[in-house]
Amino acid sequence: MASTLSDVDLLARLVAFPSVSERSTRDIADFVCDYMERPGVRIERFPSEDGERTNVLAMLGPEGASAGEGLILCGHLDVVPATEPQWSSDPFTLARRDGDLIARGACDMKGFNALAMNIAARLDPDSLTSPLAVLLTYDEEIGSLGAERFTKLWPKDRPLPRSALVGEPTSLRVVRMHKGHFKMRITIHGRSSHSGYPHLGRSAIEPAGAVIRALAGLREEMERERPEHCDFFPQTPFVTLNIGTINGGAAFNIIPDRCVMHLGLRPLPGMSAAAIADRVRERAIEAAGESECEVEFFNDNPAMLLAEDAPTHRTMCELAGQRESHAVNYASDGGHLSRMGLECVLFGPGSIEDAHKPNERLAEREFEAARPLLERIVGRYCLRANA
Repeated sequence: MASTLSDVDLLARLVAFPSVSERSTRDIADFVCDYMERPGVRIERFPSEDGERTNVLAMLGPEGASAGEGLILCGHLDVVPATEPQWSSDPFTLARRDGDLIARGACDMKGFNALAMNIAARLDPDSLTSPLAVLLTYDEEIGSLGAERFTKLWPKDRPLPRSALVGEPTSLRVVRMHKGHFKMRITIHGRSSHSGYPHLGRSAIEPAGAVIRALAGLREEMERERPEHCDFFPQTPFVTLNIGTINGGAAFNIIPDRCVMHLGLRPLPGMSAAAIADRVRERAIEAAGESECEVEFFNDNPAMLLAEDAPTHRTMCELAGQRESHAVNYASDGGHLSRMGLECVLFGPGSIEDAHKPNERLAEREFEAARPLLERIVGRYCLRANA
């Protein structure tokens, strides 16, 4: 057995890496590989196109197992920025306060990563009858870019465990579905000129105002619709549309020749992102009138939906002592992994309500409670004694 840190000490090491999305993750990936490397563990990297970020996959157990056997524990290495002034301590130094572990990423989701790494590190690879895979991805927070890249690089004829547990903070509830999240960019083109000679130019911002009003109308229309599976999302049982940013103009005395807005939309499981994007495109172009309107669709992070009676969901619920189905409003790496034919559920310590905010926290009691649950799940899927 390799020498390992305690779960809390390993979490402290992981949060000390400021692995904010879109930055290089080579340093934290190097640490993960060094920590998990030992005889019987097969480690691979699946890098981004520029090589600055990478997914890490550690595999234990028999290589020749039948396709689909075993388990994947999936987490992401990146975190959101920690620039808020309300932090009461260094966001990249783990602090203990009132029973909580506090740092950027403690909840979302380096707490789970520490548990997954240590569970794998303390197993004897020769004791596994089915493979255990620990997959740690990059840039999940900006659209699961690492998971998408992994699905493209993984050889289609190479087997993977069919069951995947994605360790998002779910307060230790098994989640079988979530919404997707895709982005759109709308660019209104005009013609610049001196504002004293407006007849020589054409504003891009004024027609953008009409586009915004049209999109607000579409948002209200979609909020009245009730797609399939809406009952599992009682707070937002509809497609959400958010105009996140608007940028246009260069100076107060220049007619603006360009206005760009970015949208985020969250479809429910089973819905076509392309069909929703077509509705946005039609409304925007119509509202822009004679102005040139360019509409782009990108970063389709798909929804996740696993059947209630799927073997992975049934088994995970049994081991967690859960009888009901759960869904969440955010997206995860599970959307892309599901497109590989994997049966994915979300399950991890921490509450999503404590993520992405100053003084992000993970209750230490829940962190400790997660370990035996994860050990039980790994045992059911991978160990000889549980075969």
